[in-house]
Amino acid sequence: MRPRVTTTATLTPRVQDWRRSGEWIKLSGHQIFTRDQAGQDPPLLLLHGYPSSSYDWRHACELLPHRRITSFDFLGFGLSDKPRDHVYSLHAHADTVEAIAERHGTEPVVLVAHDMGTSVVTELLARDLEGRLPFRLATVVLLNGSMVIERASLTISQKLLRSRLGPLAARLSNKRTFRAQFARIFSDDHPLDDEEAADQWSLLAYNQGHRILDRLTFYLRERVTYAPRWHGALRDWQGRLELGWGGRDPVCTEAVLQAVIALRPSSRLTRLPQLGHYPQLEDPSAVAAIIERVAAET
Repeated sequence: MRPRVTTTATLTPRVQDWRRSGEWIKLSGHQIFTRDQAGQDPPLLLLHGYPSSSYDWRHACELLPHRRITSFDFLGFGLSDKPRDHVYSLHAHADTVEAIAERHGTEPVVLVAHDMGTSVVTELLARDLEGRLPFRLATVVLLNGSMVIERASLTISQKLLRSRLGPLAARLSNKRTFRAQFARIFSDDHPLDDEEAADQWSLLAYNQGHRILDRLTFYLRERVTYAPRWHGALRDWQGRLELGWGGRDPVCTEAVLQAVIALRPSSRLTRLPQLGHYPQLEDPSAVAAIIERVAAET
């Protein structure tokens, strides 16, 4: 499907370039922004986190020009549709991953996920264990994500947005407060710069996405509700699963990592000790190296 004719007035020039490199596909009545990069198999499917988008993976894509890569924006995020009355469930996000992964046919897919995307993966693992995953899953790579939420240190913003004051907090969100909060989850050695902050805000604010931030945090409740299912899937799935972890993440701390390792002690772990919550933005080459190694070994 050709890109839609929509206003790009709020998008920075770099984000507009990213927008032109992708397209929208229609899934369940909504337009989902996707970007495909031709290259060698296995196909890599990159899942972003909250509150950002597939734009987080742009450096990794640039560093892996020979690899076949698909990235996309979950409904409610980035350049995808942002319906105001939607329940932004991780189950629905998993449905989106299935639909996009099926476009690769019978070729086994390597999933690489960050933040919220890691919880989407655990639902996909549960479905695979039940024998109802409609695509073949080759390998999984999980970067910093609060898969064991009771061990995570949620930000003030996350706590506020999931409270009764969430709708008000979303209405009051603005570029200045976003930049201040977002910067706190980057490491001191790799701080958020002004250009990246502007890009990220333009994607969040695109089609008024910042006004539904409270709705987009619905997944935090689901991580509690479905913890037995998702922790069990993380523990019991028999495939290859690797971890890459920024050691200076103030949200997904060492406590979260150790809880994940307790569930999955056989997982290969690549520590990234100087990085914060966004390893793929702070040191793209380190993350690209993990992805390239996994792809080569798959």
